[in-house]
Amino acid sequence: MVNITAADVNKLRQMTGAGMMDCKKALQENDGDFEKAIDYLRKKGAKLAAKRADKDANEGIVIAKTNEAKDYAAIFMLNCETDFVAKNQEFIDFSNLLIAKAIEKMPANIEEFKALDINGRTVEENITEMVGKTGEKMDLAHFESIRAARVFAYNHPGNRLATILGLTKAVDGVDQAGHEVAMQIAAMAPVAIDKDDVSPETIAREIEIGKEQARQEGKPEDMLEKIAIGKLNKFYKESTLLNQEFVRDNKLSVGEYLRKIDKDLTVTAFKRFMLGA
Repeated sequence: MVNITAADVNKLRQMTGAGMMDCKKALQENDGDFEKAIDYLRKKGAKLAAKRADKDANEGIVIAKTNEAKDYAAIFMLNCETDFVAKNQEFIDFSNLLIAKAIEKMPANIEEFKALDINGRTVEENITEMVGKTGEKMDLAHFESIRAARVFAYNHPGNRLATILGLTKAVDGVDQAGHEVAMQIAAMAPVAIDKDDVSPETIAREIEIGKEQARQEGKPEDMLEKIAIGKLNKFYKESTLLNQEFVRDNKLSVGEYLRKIDKDLTVTAFKRFMLGA
């Protein structure tokens, strides 16, 4: 049996918000596997916080930006070890230099981004140089970009959370709408654009968890599938962007809000990065 330490239990507690004894049992039952332990707690109906602790460094910076034409947006996360370095002006200036280069050259993926030239060195080499200056490990953990008819970027104060968003059309009213939906993504953390975009693996996982929750509540076996499908529909409403209640007006879904501006206006893509999640 895997040895479960107090630190392991506390880590799972921080990730989920569940009680210490529940966390210890979940880890014991799942041989120390944190993801399986989280599913175990959900199935048992334990109270879970939305927060999921990052397995990598939790400090650093997240930045998003669009080009002037508003048809390309980029976002990246650069991790470091301490909050002290993350808030250092040199580190912030360096991160702004990187995002500016991304907007200038419009790389499609993280490999292209790392290879961009800044002052005769690649982005990756410049990051290595910053490691030497700060004495801290740094990791370009994530980079994503979006091309669309109109793109948006939202940076939450503090540089710990940012989003980018693509919309299908550049019509009257789209700038305000795009800004508000980009903020919605930051606040509500959707997992997909619409129901059809949710992976089969996620759907199967949610159905399994829903059935086990109903079983734990004492519901009859022949009702479990129906109950789980009901829970899945609730999951779609809460976790897919176009079906979420629009934060600014909960009488509308995000999809309905966009269609009020233009009947064909919808989301092409979005990305959301947050330190520690």
